[in-house]
Amino acid sequence: MGDVLLALSIPVLVFGGGIYAACDCWWRRRHPAPPSPYTHRAARLAEQDMLLLAEEIVDDAYAALGPFYDAPAAPDPAEPPTEPAALSSRSPRSSRSSRPTSTPDRAPSPPAAVQKP
Repeated sequence: MGDVLLALSIPVLVFGGGIYAACDCWWRRRHPAPPSPYTHRAARLAEQDMLLLAEEIVDDAYAALGPFYDAPAAPDPAEPPTEPAALSSRSPRSSRSSRPTSTPDRAPSPPAAVQKP
């Protein structure tokens, strides 16, 4: 009896596998998978979304910081330029000597080359 069950189990498994494959095929035709995220169309849509987001960020930044980028009003060429009060009381030499010769971000300039007579 054991040999008969073993001999009949093989066709039952093959028939069961065929039924499963037919049902799986029918199910996939009725319920297609969602589109793959790796298609060209999905890449184009993602690129468009990124560009819209970047455009929105730039527009918001320009709206917030736009006044900093506006050009200042040009002075009237008929009027002579005025010196600020702090600079008008000093002589040009005193303003030069009050400047440090070097700063952390700028080294002192090298001495000028001597010209031969």
